[in-house]
Amino acid sequence: MTEKKQLILNLFEMACISHISHGLWPLPGNNRHRFDELEYWTELALILEDGGFDAVFLADVIGAYDVFRDGPETALREGLQSPNLDPLLIVPAMAAVTKRLGFGVTFSTTYEPPFAFARRASTLDHLTKGRFGWNIVTSYLPNAARNFGLDGEIPHDRRYELADEYLDVLYKLWEGSWDDDAVVYDRERRIATDPSKVRYIDHVGETHRVAGPHIVHPSRQRTPVLFQATGSPAGTEFAGRHAELVFTGGRTTEEFRANKRNMQEAAVRNGRAAEDVKFIASAVVVVGRTEEEAADKWRLFQEHASIDGYLAHASLPVDLTTAPRDISVAEAIERSGKQLDRAPMLPLHLTVGQLLDSLVGGRRERFHVVGTPKVVADEIERWLDVDGIDGINLRQFHSFGTAQDFAELVVPELRRRGRLQTDASATSLRDRLFGRGDRLPDTHIAARYRGGANFDVPVPPLRFPVGGQGAAA
Repeated sequence: MTEKKQLILNLFEMACISHISHGLWPLPGNNRHRFDELEYWTELALILEDGGFDAVFLADVIGAYDVFRDGPETALREGLQSPNLDPLLIVPAMAAVTKRLGFGVTFSTTYEPPFAFARRASTLDHLTKGRFGWNIVTSYLPNAARNFGLDGEIPHDRRYELADEYLDVLYKLWEGSWDDDAVVYDRERRIATDPSKVRYIDHVGETHRVAGPHIVHPSRQRTPVLFQATGSPAGTEFAGRHAELVFTGGRTTEEFRANKRNMQEAAVRNGRAAEDVKFIASAVVVVGRTEEEAADKWRLFQEHASIDGYLAHASLPVDLTTAPRDISVAEAIERSGKQLDRAPMLPLHLTVGQLLDSLVGGRRERFHVVGTPKVVADEIERWLDVDGIDGINLRQFHSFGTAQDFAELVVPELRRRGRLQTDASATSLRDRLFGRGDRLPDTHIAARYRGGANFDVPVPPLRFPVGGQGAAA
């Protein structure tokens, strides 16, 4: 009998008041206002560890949402990803109270030097005993660019070119600068590290000059598990070279499958196997002990959702709440005098009313289910077997209610069906997700630097499709 595919289960989080489900933080019992308390994160970590989650996926931004209504005021009123804490600093607290839970943490390649991040990532992999993963992003907010001394955003595909060199530096530091047995702790000879097993990397590239050696000794995974969120052509090529888990989506089964197929083909072009990349989708799961209870929860979330929050999050160049509801979105943007190319992801054919209603009034995602544990488990099995996902980032509507509901009601049902991992022997994040050990496979481009090899051999540039722009990620 064919073994059933098991679900990778992550909670989608962010150290802020309003992450992606806007307007809900004031609901009774919601803990989102506690995001700046250490106890929020340790309590959540225990819920996830005990509830069978594989990891918590921590999003991040490094700028304010200040495009909508020409300023940050709406986002600030909504608590939209501001204030926002550094997610890297939260991980040790969560790791201290757990033994199995993994951490996928967002960090941008665009604005900070690679040597400093290499140190932080290795430190976290040590402190978590190999449970650290990095969500690679290139940052898309105009305000983020201005925060780091630029006049505006670096063009989309150019950010991926910069990221490719950034990762090249990191791989040299993580994989090649130290041998596994460099640290000896020889008390009799008074030698902590064998100098012959540590080396400079002497990277000289278009953007970065990094001498090395890495300042941290090899951690359990060396290179953290590599996550990426993307759907654009340039992002797809980048994922094919680097990513192990891709956070992507699609409005239909066919669209998701096409995204998956394109990234698998990109992986093969980069000398990897198609199965070296796994696929995670954002999922709305609202579960109740009865259909009525689940429907009541979903109705409550819809009633309190904030249109302003969603519009500000989308960085819309025009305030659609002031436009007539019966005209098309495209016409509303044209009347405002703004450029259509500043809103490339909007459904321009819809009327303004249809779009505004869809933001708070119903099913917007393919991976969306409201119902009893059996209904939810049936749908998740379809996502695994028909759509072809490998896991979900569970979208939160209530903290800690969303995670608790899933852990208490859905996890037992998925376990009965053999859809969740129960083997506790794999304690590194990479081994838990792939079952192939702690380190990157030899086919990954990072492996070329093991033992200090190929430091002076240029990596072929990524070939991005012409006109690859089209998605923020």
